[in-house]
Amino acid sequence: MQFHIEPPLPPEFANISFDENQLKEWLNNVISAEERVPTEAINFVFCSDEYLHKVNIAYLEHDTLTDIITFDNSDNPQEIEGDIFISLERIKENAQTFEVSFEEELKRVLVHGILHLIGYNDKTETEQFTMSLKENLYLEKFPVN
Repeated sequence: MQFHIEPPLPPEFANISFDENQLKEWLNNVISAEERVPTEAINFVFCSDEYLHKVNIAYLEHDTLTDIITFDNSDNPQEIEGDIFISLERIKENAQTFEVSFEEELKRVLVHGILHLIGYNDKTETEQFTMSLKENLYLEKFPVN
């Protein structure tokens, strides 16, 4: 599992930092709890709205802003591999909308991307409900310092 930053980020995110080891351990535990095998071939790419918008248009033909786009690259359904693009600007705005901290919203989106790689979808109301339950379950398991 790797974390990458795709510049240029807006100035407010220039010094963003987080405990990569803690996030990796937590997300690998999520994958294991779902009876899948984590791999090193999971890439989180933190970027701007503009960058993710371009990805959305180029690969999904969606001309909209979004907080996350997940690409599943695994050949084996038991092994989790993929690229997860996350707009830090959307995370910040969604955190304000949902009245949660930036960190809490970031963790929700990180686990959301992993759940997509595991095979959960969120197109229908039922799928969205299931996804939300899983997100909440795993957010409760995030280690507290």
